[in-house]
This record gives sequence, structure tokens and C-alpha cells, in this order.
Amino acid sequence: MTPATSNVFHEVPIDLGDRSYPIRIGTGLIGTASTWAGVPSSAHALIVTNTTVAPLYAQALSRAIAGKHQTIDVLQLPDGEAHKNWQTLNLIFDELLQTASDRKTVLYALGGGVVGDMTGFAAACYMRGVPFVQVATTLLAQVDSSVGGKTAINHTLGKNMIGAFYQPRLVVCDLDTLATLPAREFSAGLAEIIKYGPIADMAFLDWIEANMQGLMSRDPALLAHAVRRSCEIKAWVVGQDEREAGLRAILNFGHTFGHAIEAGMGYGQWLHGEAVGCGMVMASHLSQQLGLIDSALVDRITRIVQAAGLPITGPALGADRYLELMQVDKKTEAGEIRFVVIDKPGSAVMRPAPDAMVRQVIEQCCVA
Repeated sequence: MTPATSNVFHEVPIDLGDRSYPIRIGTGLIGTASTWAGVPSSAHALIVTNTTVAPLYAQALSRAIAGKHQTIDVLQLPDGEAHKNWQTLNLIFDELLQTASDRKTVLYALGGGVVGDMTGFAAACYMRGVPFVQVATTLLAQVDSSVGGKTAINHTLGKNMIGAFYQPRLVVCDLDTLATLPAREFSAGLAEIIKYGPIADMAFLDWIEANMQGLMSRDPALLAHAVRRSCEIKAWVVGQDEREAGLRAILNFGHTFGHAIEAGMGYGQWLHGEAVGCGMVMASHLSQQLGLIDSALVDRITRIVQAAGLPITGPALGADRYLELMQVDKKTEAGEIRFVVIDKPGSAVMRPAPDAMVRQVIEQCCVA
């Protein structure tokens, strides 16, 4: 993939003082040398990718960054959420140590959320911190996981429970990569776009609803706007609460239910975005049960999630199992599960809910 020209639609800044960095959004970015302005030069760079993405984009990225690094290696990890674990993370450390990588070695995370999370975590740990760059090739990574510095691996008992906050030097969202995404992966990314409407920007939700058909057909101009606006909202939230002490938790709308689905089904059975989409429906019902929103908004969110090709009915894990899995959640405090709920259209808060009410939502929203 080496387009003749590069077209940057937008550059969104993440304002974190001396850890600030830009998100570059456009077409033809991966194969263009100017995209990588601001990335530190070094003797060595490692491109961490997976077996699916490497044949598509690793060569173009290697050529584009050749002027910044004397040697460039490519490490291909196995593809999929099931491999987001210690064993796969160690493959990155093995490569860094075997190539005598130093503290100036730059890591490039070329792939989706799994590659980005693991590469970022490895960068945070290796020699107590080396620079890394997010090169997001999935819609979900472009609008959510690549932005904000949350890095982690999964544990069999809980998703993303082992990790670190560690910011990249740059995030690159090349919209050309979305053309190669399977339909299921594309829909999974739309879940994280939809999320931003109910919690922060109802006008954006209006836009998403009106343009869903065009988004599903991958219209470039619509995708550019969707990615840009999603990144703007996330940048605004992260800039105020980098380490999720308060406000940033609203970005986990639908995730408490969603992570339980992922862990309960076995990582990789449901894609993260699929679980989040269903989780948003469940969290909307919980918001209504708490008396915060009306049924019309619940029905609307459900319709939009379904229109994006995402599931709106959860798997039959049983209420006891859901509650057990949700106990292992980063928002849980002193054994009390806290949920991100909509307190009014375009605004979200984090609240506990009675187990009986959560059970009622699970029974209402899951397969019998």
C-alpha cells in the first residue's frame, strides 16, 4: 500500500503537557514519510504487528520510516483477542532483548487494539519505558483503543486487568486500512463510535443515526468525520482525566457488561466491539431502571446498535455468572460494582446499582 499522495483530513491534539501528541487522520498516511514527523530518530526500530496485517502494510511502513532508523525489524504476533496474554507479550520482550534494543528503540504498533495494547504495554515496561507509536489499522483502534495511553493484557479472570497508562508519541489513523477490514470487524468499530453520542454529544448521535447506511458502506468522507469527531471527544476527556480518576470512566459506557460477555464466552468468541454494542443496550436499560432516562432513548440506542450490524441480545451466561465476572472490573470499589449510565441525553455518570436491578436487566437483555 503506497498511495501517490497523502491527504490529512485532520490533526487532533492530545493535550497532556510534556506528554502531548497528535492524532493524524487521513488517507495515504502509512506509506508517506512526512506522516512520521516528530517521531524520534534511533538506531533501531521494531514494528510489532500480526500475521493478518503484516502482509498488507508492514513493507510500506518500513519504507516510510527508513530515514529515521538505521535498522528496522518486524515482529508478527498471532492474530486475535485470544492471544492478548503474557505468552504473546513475552514474544515482544524476546525480540527486543535478542536484537539488543536500547532505550531509544522506537516501537511501532501496526494493527488493531490487541497489537496496540500489547505493544504499548511492552514499551512501558522495557527498560522502564521506550518510545512507541500507534498505527491503528482497525476502526475500533482508530476511534478508541489507540488514543489515550491505556495499555494492557487480559487475564483469564478479567479483561485488561494487567497494564499501564503509557502515552504514545503519535497516533496515525490511515483511513485506507479500513477498506481491508472484514465486515464483522468494521461493525465492531462502529460500536465505539456510537458510544460517544449518548455520553457526550447528542448531535453526533443524530449524525450517526442519519448516516449509518453511508458509514456501513464505508463512505470515505463520512468515515473521516466519524473518526475525527470520536478522537476529538476522547482527546477532550483524556486531556482532563488521563488516569481515569473520574471523568474518563464515562468512556467505559457499555464496557462493564461487555467485558463480562468477553470473559464469560472466552476471549475472541465475541469481538470487543460486539460485546460493547450489546453492553450499551444493557447499560441503557439499567439507566432507565435507575429512573435516569426514558424508554424512547433506550429504544433509539438499541436501533442504532442493531443498524450497525451489532448484537443487541447478550449470551445466556446466567445472572450469577455476569455478576461474578463484573466483580473483576476496574470500576469496582470495595466489592461494589459501579456502572457507567446515562444520566441525561449526552451525559453519563458512574453509579452503583442494586443486584436485583442488574439481574432484571440481564434477564431482560439476554438469551433465555
